[in-house]
Amino acid sequence: MTEVAEFQELFGSEDGGAEEINSRLDKIQKEIDENEKKGMFQNPEDTKSAILTVHPGAGGTESCDWASMLLRMYLKYFERKGLGYRVLDLEPNEEAGIKDAVVEVTGENAYGILKAETGVHRLVRVSPFDANKRRHTSFTAVFVYPEMEDVEVKIDPNDLKIDTFRAGGHGGQGVNKVASAVRITHLPTGVIVTCQNERSQFQNKQNAMKVLRARLHNYFQKEKDKELEKLEATKTDIAWGHQIRSYVLFPYQMVKDHRTNYETSDVNGILDGDLDNFIYTYLKTLKPGTN
Repeated sequence: MTEVAEFQELFGSEDGGAEEINSRLDKIQKEIDENEKKGMFQNPEDTKSAILTVHPGAGGTESCDWASMLLRMYLKYFERKGLGYRVLDLEPNEEAGIKDAVVEVTGENAYGILKAETGVHRLVRVSPFDANKRRHTSFTAVFVYPEMEDVEVKIDPNDLKIDTFRAGGHGGQGVNKVASAVRITHLPTGVIVTCQNERSQFQNKQNAMKVLRARLHNYFQKEKDKELEKLEATKTDIAWGHQIRSYVLFPYQMVKDHRTNYETSDVNGILDGDLDNFIYTYLKTLKPGTN
């Protein structure tokens, strides 16, 4: 407010002073908004690319057409935001619309932004496929995953505990009098590998590292799968009562997010990809670190 007072004192009595103040205030507000948005993406997964899927619910051609409208809306949004995208799979419906779509989305905080769209989207309109021009309600599910890279195993030597001991044979036979056997413990995960078949400690260590790398790859792969399973568990029925957002085209025009109660009558703008207000209003409600 001090800055505003200074501007009023400097420019208030001059021609164009009010415009200068308003311009400055707009700039400050935009900077505040941008900083606030950046602060929303604190989960490590927020920075990842995203996989967005669109799948119609029950309702035949009507729902398939709604799925197609949503896909168009998102592609328009990606273009507005400067996000890159690639359609990985698109299954058209015979009469109209689509049965399924999968899109890879890249760019800054792609998953962090798009996770707000996960859920069931409901459309109310007069169906163009109904000869009697009746009002229909359709549902389509949108789900967004963080793109998980192939698991790359990097082993920090400081994370390893290496023990050597004498290898033993059957019934006391063939006992190696040199401590050639190797046991490696990966401290962060607790994975333990032992190798003692070779007479050389060096060779046993080399073999143990190969086995450790393979077992860690399997360990981290399972951890990644658990994360995806947790995300899958958030899916709900594609039906009434589970919608996150309603798009009403008739008898009035309104788009409303049921999680935040944010709404607008600019239906055409929303379907043309003007989604930022819906997305960021929802993201503000999330606690830091929430998927």
